[in-house]
Amino acid sequence: MSLEKDPDAFYNKLKSQLIETSEWPTEYLYKFIVSSDIHKIAEIEAVFNNMGAVINTKESRNGKYTSVSVNVRMKTPDDVIEKYKEVGKIEGVISL
Repeated sequence: MSLEKDPDAFYNKLKSQLIETSEWPTEYLYKFIVSSDIHKIAEIEAVFNNMGAVINTKESRNGKYTSVSVNVRMKTPDDVIEKYKEVGKIEGVISL
């Protein structure tokens, strides 16, 4: 199911999976792909500012894209989804 076609269904399914597979609070790993634009990367980092997140970036071989991995302790599945929604507002970001 695509996030673009039915975001509510996507997030409901994700929430159910998070509840079933983790004990909360838990460490959660977010992964995003974005063009190698320092401003876009900084926008993603800002979403997780002051949360104690460990953020790693890795440029693609040709340097056109950058993967951004964010490892952060989250309190609830709803908190995880809220961060996905915040990052989703940044143009050109692909959530994995």
